[in-house]
Amino acid sequence: MTRKRHYLLSSLTLIAGLFSLSASADQKEVTIAYQDMVVPWRVAHEAGELEKATGYKINFRQFAGGGDVIRALASGQVSIGEAGSAPIASAISQGLPIELFWILDDINEAEALVARDGSNVNSIADLKGKKIGVPFTSTTHFHTLVALQHAKVNPNDVQIVNLRPPEIAAAWERGNLDATFIWDPVLSKVKKSGKVLTTSGEISKQTGKTTFDGIVVNQAWAKDNADFLVKFVKVLAKADENYRKNKAKWTADSAEAKAVAKISGAKAEDVPTTIALYRFPTLDEQASSRWLGGGKDGGAAQSLLATANFLKSQGTIANVLTDYSANVTPVFVQKAAK
Repeated sequence: MTRKRHYLLSSLTLIAGLFSLSASADQKEVTIAYQDMVVPWRVAHEAGELEKATGYKINFRQFAGGGDVIRALASGQVSIGEAGSAPIASAISQGLPIELFWILDDINEAEALVARDGSNVNSIADLKGKKIGVPFTSTTHFHTLVALQHAKVNPNDVQIVNLRPPEIAAAWERGNLDATFIWDPVLSKVKKSGKVLTTSGEISKQTGKTTFDGIVVNQAWAKDNADFLVKFVKVLAKADENYRKNKAKWTADSAEAKAVAKISGAKAEDVPTTIALYRFPTLDEQASSRWLGGGKDGGAAQSLLATANFLKSQGTIANVLTDYSANVTPVFVQKAAK
């Protein structure tokens, strides 16, 4: 899968008047933006479980990246959307009236910094003077700089080039890159001729700067459709729980892997390996201070703050909020858990 969900808008003009949503509670219809992440929720999506649980007509629209999802939310094309923590932090920082209500996945080991065989790079410290390919202002760009700083390597001493995943794959084949911090399907390809130096999961443990994919909703729409969101969360939680309890059954030829492949565009044979790289928080974990709970000091709010500071340092956004908890809510998870 090409997980471009982390890309940010180079600029985002947010005007309240743009946020005119056509869907309303009495219409029982909603448009949801999704991407190609390989996650358990794809099984429920393919089976139409959300429609059955809510009675709403669901219009699913697939987008190539998080920046595209944010644009669609800003213009009112969609009411709910999947995006990475970097695009979400950018959108909230710039005033988009959205709130994060579900952690789709803790990226964990699904993004990795890989050094190409023959590059003479055996550690992060060896990256000094080398060329790294990453999609700029993405979660991997964020973690690249965090990893370099943690290893006491000045990012200015490394040549970091802005490439989208397909461009990284091509440059890697040509031998034009010494390293890349990327996700599947490119990650699987570069691992075949490279060495993993670190992963997003390891960086998060070392620094506390976590990256994740989440589901956000327009705040006004959420207020008018709270019951829908509670039922949506129950569907999401059930899908994740079914995966956690039945991982061994998720083989390449399983119905689950085929369903995920159908929706995400991934190859069914790659689904079991790829999905195992993520962590999927339980309902209790989602509601706790580790993620959506905890107010200003909660895990998601703190992750968005750290990411926003990074984005500002890169010139992507102009302002960083002092508190991101106003755009993070555990309410729907808490109600779903009752």
